[in-house]
Amino acid sequence: MNLPNKLTVLRMAMVPFFVLFMLTTLGGAANKWIALILFCVASLTDMLDGKIARKYNLVTNFGKFMDPLADKLLVCSAMICLIPSGKLSAWFVIIIIAREFIISGFRLVASDSGIVIAANYWGKFKTVSQMVMIILMIMNLGGVFGMLEILFMWVSLALTVISLVDYVWTNRQVLTKGGM
Repeated sequence: MNLPNKLTVLRMAMVPFFVLFMLTTLGGAANKWIALILFCVASLTDMLDGKIARKYNLVTNFGKFMDPLADKLLVCSAMICLIPSGKLSAWFVIIIIAREFIISGFRLVASDSGIVIAANYWGKFKTVSQMVMIILMIMNLGGVFGMLEILFMWVSLALTVISLVDYVWTNRQVLTKGGM
């Protein structure tokens, strides 16, 4: 397993620890800061694994499939953890997760046809905007940061829908090759 794939697996392994600190009092008053650090490190592995894979020609089918899944696992877990705090509404998280299920299903149909579809720029912008939103919401600093939370919430929702439409449209041949 190459380094980018190891970073992807590391990101997935960090999720349960992140959730633990988001939803328990294990770390006391430091919980949100521990969760924030875990989330930031996990998010940075997303950027790092892709850069390393492209720079050193280490792109693999495992990475093409697992990197987006690791992102979904991290981001969706974080959003679900933010619902009880009132930072995010369930309807918002449902829209985000529905998009992720649709894209994952689309990828499965494509793989049955021997097609591997990597993430596109809209999806990357969506992921970055969601990660920034989550970081701001975990920090919970209020003031101008509270306004940025709301801004990034709506931007990430818009990018979620845009990236879904673009992804399906760009890869619409999968629908005919996949027997749909």
